[in-house]
Amino acid sequence: MTLRAVIYARYSSDNQREASIEDQMRLCKERIIREGWELVQVYRDAALSAASTMRPGYQALLEGAREAAFDVVVAEALDRLSRDQEDVAALFKRLKFAGIRFVTLAEGEISELHVGLKGTMNALFLKDLADKTRRGLRGRVAAGRSAGGLCYGYDVVRQLDANGEPQRGRRSINEAEAAVVRRIFALFAGGASPIAIAKRLNAEAVPGPEGRAWRDTTIRGHAGRGTGLLRNELYIGRLVWNRMRFIKDPATGKRVSRPNPRAEWISEAVPELRIIDQETWERAAERLGAIRAASGADTLPPGFWARRRARHVLTGKVFCGGCGGVFGAIGRDYLGCTAAHRQGVCANRETLKRDALEDIILDTLREQLMAPALVAEFVAEFAAEWNRLQATAGAEAANLRKELAAVERKLAGLIDAIAEGFRAPGLQQQLDDLEARKAALARQVAQAGQMTQAGQAMPRLHPNLGEVYRAKVAALAEALSGPDGQEALELVRGLVARVEVLPPTAAGEAPEIVLTGEIAAMVGLGLGQVPVRGPVAGARPSAVAGAGSDLFMSSVKVVAGTCNLRQLTLQPVAC
Repeated sequence: MTLRAVIYARYSSDNQREASIEDQMRLCKERIIREGWELVQVYRDAALSAASTMRPGYQALLEGAREAAFDVVVAEALDRLSRDQEDVAALFKRLKFAGIRFVTLAEGEISELHVGLKGTMNALFLKDLADKTRRGLRGRVAAGRSAGGLCYGYDVVRQLDANGEPQRGRRSINEAEAAVVRRIFALFAGGASPIAIAKRLNAEAVPGPEGRAWRDTTIRGHAGRGTGLLRNELYIGRLVWNRMRFIKDPATGKRVSRPNPRAEWISEAVPELRIIDQETWERAAERLGAIRAASGADTLPPGFWARRRARHVLTGKVFCGGCGGVFGAIGRDYLGCTAAHRQGVCANRETLKRDALEDIILDTLREQLMAPALVAEFVAEFAAEWNRLQATAGAEAANLRKELAAVERKLAGLIDAIAEGFRAPGLQQQLDDLEARKAALARQVAQAGQMTQAGQAMPRLHPNLGEVYRAKVAALAEALSGPDGQEALELVRGLVARVEVLPPTAAGEAPEIVLTGEIAAMVGLGLGQVPVRGPVAGARPSAVAGAGSDLFMSSVKVVAGTCNLRQLTLQPVAC
């Protein structure tokens, strides 16, 4: 039996050459032809590092392996797939479990020995590359030049050296922005708060960094990380480097910053870039220190903010209906639009007492969102959406079968032409592309057929869902003040997706409040899928056929409004 082979090709930022992928594919195709295998698919990733698996082509390769869509993976070298030891080992285990061979042009057929030795070498390559990059940046800083990035108040100077190479890291003072920097330092040293400064600048339409609106956090920054305009030592002619290091999160592949100890910070004098005089800088630094000392931030245990849990039902859940910004704490007991109160860029200056808003939301969750009429409406909408998706799936399956038949006809025509002696440039590539498309369509047709089988019955929702749900929300509301208050708090928070506060349409009217609840969590609570302590903890969970289906989980939101949360609607909204 002819083995089905796929090719994986990639080039990264350290080899920015588009032709690299074509070269890899050409060599891999030659190997496949020599082996007598059938090429069914080509996976590729352009300008993406092998340090992360968050690559479209790589993920498609894994999906194909899960579906057993091929028998052999061919690549130029092992480091084309990954340079991370853990990822290489995981890929090898997946392919081996699926009975798929793994062959590279550089190493031959991959075995456990290759995974161990080559994986270690690739990991060392990444570390060596990072060390060399840091060494180069360190040398740039020692020469008084920026190691990367551009802060407010400066422009990039683009010059060429004697060899015609760009001189990187040179900066010059932007006088217009420098004047704003001096003004901010003078205002803060004179007693103005970062919030007041941000609001004043925004009111005057002074553009902030990268043209965005000014924020108080942009001005004051973070003390531990040394960020923020008021803490930027470049303004006094001192270039500070190595304040943070960046590592990749293995779960997401994204870079995450970590602060370095101050002892590892590197500082170089660049007097030509000084903007702020020493006296103004020291006055501002003294005030920053006094504010921090008064806040008690230095007395918090290490990792306090990372371990902190939400204290209120609506923490992080309330947003401004005018600008979409956060409705945060305004004083101790009130919530308001931070863009309006801290930046002055939003007209929604309404404030709501936190306790009163939470009472309204809890009452709405308990009494109105799962009222019998609304539950019936939701069930009807759910059934209609289910039927629509089933009909759509059937239509998509028919279209896929039609396209598959057309591809098969084209393939037959090309094969007949070759049999009659016809030759033309690019003919082999057309055959490869059509074969790959045929294989992909065959998989999609099979999947669509499974989705439209008669066994896919609509999930059954309990007729007394609303009553059970309301009883459990009432128990949660009572438990908020008890010994299990934190657990109850998290469960209640899970029922709320979003609360929006819209400004009144006329003077003297109350603000309009829109509550969006999580249907998946609400229905799950009513079905007994969420454990709850209290008088209804032992309520018998209802049987729900297919409750874990994709549609059930994607119909996650319910919208309630308006003024006092009395006129309510309930409908599934796709994620």
